[in-house]
Amino acid sequence: MVSKDFTRIRQRALITGASSGIGKATAIAFAKAGIHVALMGRSESKLKSVAQEAESLGVEVQIYPFDLAAVDQVRVKVETIDQDGPIDILVNNAGMGYTAELISTPLSDWQSILSLNLTSVFQCVQGILPGMRIRQQGTIINVVSIAGRQTFAGWGAYCVSKFGLMGLSKTLAAEERTHGIRVVAVCPGAVNTPLWDAETVQGDFDRSAMLSPEAVAQSILHTVLLPEQAVVEELVLMPRGGAL
Repeated sequence: MVSKDFTRIRQRALITGASSGIGKATAIAFAKAGIHVALMGRSESKLKSVAQEAESLGVEVQIYPFDLAAVDQVRVKVETIDQDGPIDILVNNAGMGYTAELISTPLSDWQSILSLNLTSVFQCVQGILPGMRIRQQGTIINVVSIAGRQTFAGWGAYCVSKFGLMGLSKTLAAEERTHGIRVVAVCPGAVNTPLWDAETVQGDFDRSAMLSPEAVAQSILHTVLLPEQAVVEELVLMPRGGAL
């Protein structure tokens, strides 16, 4: 499964949260486009399943079972992955949903959400930027959320983490343009992923009206395939029915 003899004609992408949902769909979309993929997620068995599907499409795949909640280890882990084979595209997709009014949100939950949804992305970026700057090229895609552009009652901590991620994305774009690095903030509305099954998310949602992970993945792929001199710095993708 693992090969370090990467064909540099093709690009190589690191995708976090790649075992399911948007991450998995993006891995398959990239593989269909001929982009080699490095897959990061907590479940080794799920990553292996995604890897087999991607490899069947003719690309090289590496898997990296890792929990991004361990934020103090993220930067070194990503640096190691870049050393295995230069990363041309970073897709920061991993994150968690959380519902609760701010008045009843425990500090420990608040810190966990910000740590995974924001700080882990910051550390992934710090791990990947030195190599991209040396090569004077690269694309960083942060999967934000419509909750990074508008607020929703009962989603306070989640919205704060995503507004922070939007601020990170915009600042990063301003800092890295002169280094040939593109930064994209993808802000989808509700997407039918396992996020809604998490114990931290409570609510009755019509998942049939949501976006599919594949629709989001195709939009992410579109931003990657643009000519190098072009960039979509912010992409809002909504279900036809609007925010759910």
